[in-house]
Amino acid sequence: MKAIQLREFGGPEQLRLEEVPIPTPGDHEVRLRVHVAGLNFTDLGQREGRLLGTPPLPFIPGLEAAGVIDAVGSAVQGLASGMRVVALLPNQGAFAEYALAPASALLPIPAAVSFEQAVALPSQAPTALLGLRVGARLQAGESVFIPSAAGGVGTLLVQLARTLGASRVIGGASSAPKRALVTRLGADAAVDTTQPDWPARVREATGGRGADVVFVSGGAEAGARGLHALAARGRLVLFGAESMFDSQWSREQMMGLVAQNQSIAGFATFTLPLEERQAALREALSRVEAGALRVVVGQTFPLADVASAHQALAARTTTGKAIIHVGA
Repeated sequence: MKAIQLREFGGPEQLRLEEVPIPTPGDHEVRLRVHVAGLNFTDLGQREGRLLGTPPLPFIPGLEAAGVIDAVGSAVQGLASGMRVVALLPNQGAFAEYALAPASALLPIPAAVSFEQAVALPSQAPTALLGLRVGARLQAGESVFIPSAAGGVGTLLVQLARTLGASRVIGGASSAPKRALVTRLGADAAVDTTQPDWPARVREATGGRGADVVFVSGGAEAGARGLHALAARGRLVLFGAESMFDSQWSREQMMGLVAQNQSIAGFATFTLPLEERQAALREALSRVEAGALRVVVGQTFPLADVASAHQALAARTTTGKAIIHVGA
């Protein structure tokens, strides 16, 4: 089978298309014929070898896969060849024509949901849903600001924040077309996050008080500015791989945090129980099936051009979910 192999940590040029053996499922595993795979910032960090949990070299990258079951292990029950399924793969391997997954990691794809829609959800949907419920502890009537609102998680956060009770949703994006998308998804306002005064624009959009919840995934600078957009008693939620780096705060920022009874909350889905994450993914699939949640699929790339996909995601030129087309 054709697969992307990473043999050395480094830049996108290390992602090479090779011919490798088709894997055989273990007793509790399922083999997928992969149709599409999802791309995440985690993939970039693991390619560079800077994230905990990165597999030993060499390995086939890719966390999210959607496709059709091709074979099942002897102990697998309730799943059969031919079923359309989606999974977050705990051991990577999605950037290949065939991939293995524990049976517990799979969920059936509803008939009305496409492979492309489904693969946009395993990582992003639990982050958005549980980020609002567990990380932010969002209360009805509160306001939410999402700085990267045109990305894979951000497009879901904009929609779900309203569904879960937010009275006002403000999105941030780096270009006019992205800000137009954010408002089409239901945001009350969209601000230009390339401008240094964007915290002031968030305050304007919230009547001068700031947002009750601010989601940040872009590191220390975004977090520091997010504090300036935060209301008294507000929560700054740090999520995603990039939020873990260079997170130093000034004495002035810490004093303001204390004085205004604000809090900083870290949030990560990978430490939550599998059952909780799967329930969130199942809920998201149901919302998409019912037409209550729109999945924004942005750029798509062939398997042979995964390196270009990595470059586009790193440059933040993608909108919504970036997807790798693997097979028919």
